[in-house]
Amino acid sequence: MNLGAGGHLTYCSNIHPGETWAEVRSNLERYVTAVRDRLSPAGDFGVGLRLSGRAAAELAASEVMREFRDFLARNRMYVFTINGFPYGTFHGTRVKEDVYLPDWRDPERLRYTNQLADLMVQLLPEDAAIEGSISTVPGAYKPALGGAGDVALIVENLLRHVAYLVDVRRRTGRSIALALEPEPHCFLETIDEVLGFFQRDLHGAAAVRRLGELTGLERAPAAQALHDHLGLCLDLCHAAVEFEDAAACVGRLDAAGIRVHKLQISAGLRLPQLDAEALAALRRFDDPVYLHQVIERGPAGLRRFSDLPEAFATVNGEAREREWRVHFHVPIFLDRLAPFASTQSFVREVLAQHRARPFTAHLEVETYTWDVLPEPFRSGSVDEAVARELAWVRSELAA
Repeated sequence: MNLGAGGHLTYCSNIHPGETWAEVRSNLERYVTAVRDRLSPAGDFGVGLRLSGRAAAELAASEVMREFRDFLARNRMYVFTINGFPYGTFHGTRVKEDVYLPDWRDPERLRYTNQLADLMVQLLPEDAAIEGSISTVPGAYKPALGGAGDVALIVENLLRHVAYLVDVRRRTGRSIALALEPEPHCFLETIDEVLGFFQRDLHGAAAVRRLGELTGLERAPAAQALHDHLGLCLDLCHAAVEFEDAAACVGRLDAAGIRVHKLQISAGLRLPQLDAEALAALRRFDDPVYLHQVIERGPAGLRRFSDLPEAFATVNGEAREREWRVHFHVPIFLDRLAPFASTQSFVREVLAQHRARPFTAHLEVETYTWDVLPEPFRSGSVDEAVARELAWVRSELAA
């Protein structure tokens, strides 16, 4: 949905299981049209497209792309953002830390993301003012990294992708940006780590010089290209779980010249006290499919756990003095999930900032965990829940 100065609002189609293009296409016809009819029956509806490596390759066929463009036009839909984070299977089987593979050390991640950019050019609406965004993994899963050599590989592949986007803009006139998505337990997880990485490795003199070598750009245009084509996907669940300061994180990124190319509107779980009732209820969220990283704030400061079982193993008689926040995306319209809460207040604070001074053109609700959400919090159909989430965001932005 076009919100005018507030940008474009949609939801990410990764909530619907589908790894082949045929499955993705079926989901769009079954679910996205239903959400559109609930929220924007007379207007155009933006699509947040998730494409696996396989689906992207299948959509690249000219006749398949032609049919999809016709489908979009018939159904008053337009694509402005692609979720290029999960490359492989994302539902119905163990995903866990494999969701980051191939990571940005691997040439296959570069090839896949370049292909997504090519697809985006063909899918963007004719309005040249609408830029495209592609969200991606935050470098790599932190425990998988081996040292400075791995970081150098990540930097080189990111710069090569920016060079590709510079060439796309030269050839087509369309601007596309890559949005790194910080996530707990990853190479980039906190705003401090993002600021350090960009200032040191992506906006520094060496990066500008290297992009100049790859593109032929002079120093000033190369520096500008890094700001235009490489930025952040700020996931509000991830940021809240990290105990970031909602009032400060957007301003810190802006002051550092790091653009938020996509705002992913999501909420996680919050346990202000680890009493027996809350811990028993939380065990229902420990599923075998996704990682659910936990950040604990206690007397000793912050502690990080890679998944719920690791956090559960530390519970002792002093648990009441600790607060947990859990990376499990829950419907954003839920403030309370008795006997604990969500991080909805963090979402509301950031949306209030955007309402007062828009800082991104792309807003995407992302509650991909519908299939593993405990039944008491999963009432109604998925299209009803998504429409309710989008209506909630629209209401917050209009407040």
